Amino acid sequence: MRKWILVGVAVVFFGYLFYIVVNPYRGQRFEEVPHGDHVHYVPKDRNPDVPIGQFPTQRPGPNERITPDGEVVPANQ
Repeated sequence: MRKWILVGVAVVFFGYLFYIVVNPYRGQRFEEVPHGDHVHYVPKDRNPDVPIGQFPTQRPGPNERITPDGEVVPANQ
């Protein structure tokens, strides 16, 4: 019985670990994309025709959002 409990705990632990690795930006409005020695902040609904270099290198503020084309605008627009 102890063996099965240990197996169950191991499955839950590694399942949680796998979930974190697969979804590193869960709950965020944007993803961090490494680009050389800096990071670009890209929205999840980005326009694939816009190059990564067009997106901001600074995290948007709490009342800002990034458009699919890479512009930082107020969150209510």
